[in-house]
Amino acid sequence: MSRSMTGHVPTPRKERRSRLRTVAIATGVVAVAAGGLYVAGVLATGDDISAGTRVDGVDIGGMSRAEAEAKLTAEAPASWKAPIAVKVGDRSTTVEPAAAGLTVDVAKTADLAADPSRNPVTVIGRMFSSGEREVRPVLAHDEAKTRAAVAELARKNDRAVREGSVAFRDGRAVATQPVTGSRLDTARAAETLRAAYPAATGAAAVTLPVSVTEPKLPAGEVNRFLDTYAEPAVSGPVTLTAGEQRLRISPATLSDHLTVKNDGGRLTASLDEEALLRDPDVARPLASLTGAPREASLGVRDGKVVVESEGRPGHEVTARALGDAVRPLLTKSGDAARTAPVATRVTEPELSSGSLARLGITEQMSTFTVNFPTAPYRTTNIGRAAELINGSLVQPGEVWSFNKTVGERTPENGFVDGTMILDGSYRSAPGGGVSAMATTVYNAMFFAGVQPVEHGAHSFYIERYPAGREATVAWGQLDLKFRNDTGKPIYIKASATDHSVTVSFLGTKKYDSVEAVAGPRTNITQPTKREGTGEACVPQPPLEGFDISVDRVFKNGGVEVKRETYKTHYTPRDEVTCKPVTEGQTGGH
Repeated sequence: MSRSMTGHVPTPRKERRSRLRTVAIATGVVAVAAGGLYVAGVLATGDDISAGTRVDGVDIGGMSRAEAEAKLTAEAPASWKAPIAVKVGDRSTTVEPAAAGLTVDVAKTADLAADPSRNPVTVIGRMFSSGEREVRPVLAHDEAKTRAAVAELARKNDRAVREGSVAFRDGRAVATQPVTGSRLDTARAAETLRAAYPAATGAAAVTLPVSVTEPKLPAGEVNRFLDTYAEPAVSGPVTLTAGEQRLRISPATLSDHLTVKNDGGRLTASLDEEALLRDPDVARPLASLTGAPREASLGVRDGKVVVESEGRPGHEVTARALGDAVRPLLTKSGDAARTAPVATRVTEPELSSGSLARLGITEQMSTFTVNFPTAPYRTTNIGRAAELINGSLVQPGEVWSFNKTVGERTPENGFVDGTMILDGSYRSAPGGGVSAMATTVYNAMFFAGVQPVEHGAHSFYIERYPAGREATVAWGQLDLKFRNDTGKPIYIKASATDHSVTVSFLGTKKYDSVEAVAGPRTNITQPTKREGTGEACVPQPPLEGFDISVDRVFKNGGVEVKRETYKTHYTPRDEVTCKPVTEGQTGGH
């Protein structure tokens, strides 16, 4: 094989080295040229900001950094300080940028405009550019202030969800409209505020992110219930009729017994018929409209119980009948439409000629009479107490109460002021003299052989009462009570004259006889003498104090089967004289 001598064919590796040398030479030439331009640019412009440079419309061209910073501070665009309009849910407000830690760093902005980094491209470009240059402001951010501003927005604008409801108050239907709950997403809201600053003049409000909680009961359901039930229910009274009698129930009374509940997103109402029946504004007129049965009046003839006068049936309205009559009227309007009859039920008297044997009220168990000095206040007070007690029917196991039966001794209840023992002395007070009735009931109870529950004797002895076998009462402090432990009902018959009171217990005797055995008086204590004052003072003669025991002896067939002992302590009754009341002096307790 022969080699040509006329030329040389280069290898591929040599070709690559040749091309690299050519590129390197070219690059070096460009770099030397650019370097020259960069140096020329630096020498031409120095530290000044190139002409035509603006920051948000503020011309800082040809100024030094310090001059540019001063001008940006003095002529800052309104947008840098203008409140940012924001919307939180359905509420609009504004945020002051500085208070939220959002500001422009004018020093760094001036540095950026002067290009302190001496970026070759920027420096060379400034030599050949004669147009305007817009520099974006450098923003500053105080994170703590931003968090605080967003927290304040949350405090003012967060809204708890409120469920809708309807309630009845004072004869009106009161609606609570539902409110959608909203809660500001503070982390995302802070980012949104930062991104919105600075806000352009007239910019739309920035919507901050919130989480929404819808109420379970919509407003439509509240309004539906108001229109179809609640407002009609109390639009006027309802009128119930029984024969010729009429009972009007006011909206205020109705509203007291109507309740509303949310039943799975639907409002429903209920009427408490039991409470409505007990309401005094319904119970009182209803009693006169219907009438309770009148019980037979009992007496004793030849030791046997007889009916002195027959009772009569009554008419009763039950809670169910009341509710059935009222409910359909609640959704209607107008007097005529809100009137309907109420069903009544006939109620027979418990005591009658035919029921005495069945009840076991067949004989006189006991009777007792107390005599007292005639006085107008005694006639009134003892007579009124006898009237209230007469006809009491005490069922087996039931506890009978003097105070509950007679009630408070007030003028409204038919009582007047009279003499009674207060603080160890006779004083004038409402209901004076009623202790004669209490003593009479106590002795009737004693000899009937029933179980005493509560009783108390007078503080000092009163001669007309049996020693150790008497009782007094005081409203709210001391009562006279017994339990019917005979197994049969007891009927209490009471009557009074202007000088005596008699109480009899009628029923079935548990014992053939009950006797009282009094012991001797012991621990005799002498009284003292003192002077009382005031208009309520009553003179009293002296009487010694003493202790006494009384046994209650129970017998069947003449044989003692049980004995109970009752001990009583009496303080001395001091002699009291009353000092005359002078002008301007008042007395009493």
